[in-house]
Amino acid sequence: MKVALLAGIAIALPYLAFEFWLFAAPGLRPRDGHYGMVGIPLAALFFIGGMAFTYYMLLPSALPFLLNFMGIQAELRPQSYFSFITGLMFWIGVAFEFPLVVYILTSMGLIQPDALRRQWRIAVMIIAVAAAAITPTVDPVNMGLVMLPMSLLYFVSIGLSYIAKAGRRARAAKEPTQEGTA
Repeated sequence: MKVALLAGIAIALPYLAFEFWLFAAPGLRPRDGHYGMVGIPLAALFFIGGMAFTYYMLLPSALPFLLNFMGIQAELRPQSYFSFITGLMFWIGVAFEFPLVVYILTSMGLIQPDALRRQWRIAVMIIAVAAAAITPTVDPVNMGLVMLPMSLLYFVSIGLSYIAKAGRRARAAKEPTQEGTA
């Protein structure tokens, strides 16, 4: 059931994002609304990318460590195994949405990249707490395996935020000249 629920979330994510966009679109400027339409398929791709990263990169290195922690061989039960895998895949998939959210919010002028850059230490501490909450064990290896991609995503988000700010500035520079000629 958990695997089917996770697959259902991944499949339904474009529709959920579209419904959220329909809710927010009346309050947005037309140009900002277009970003939402571009972001809908990207949201699904980022979520599925996060799930794939977890399954193909994170789990192959984390499971051998967990199964032989401190030299004690563990036996897996299907319920705990699927709970662990699906929970980790879901939360890492959600974390992969962060660069897209930051880009869209910066494009709308709600976030400034300089603030993200200045507050990176606080963000890394928040990421560490989130990684500790996501991983079911207390070992630093698995927490580090979750924390590393989340930290990298934060720094990618800062870069995307600068790109969005430059695009916003370019659009703002064009708008007065178009109004003046009309």
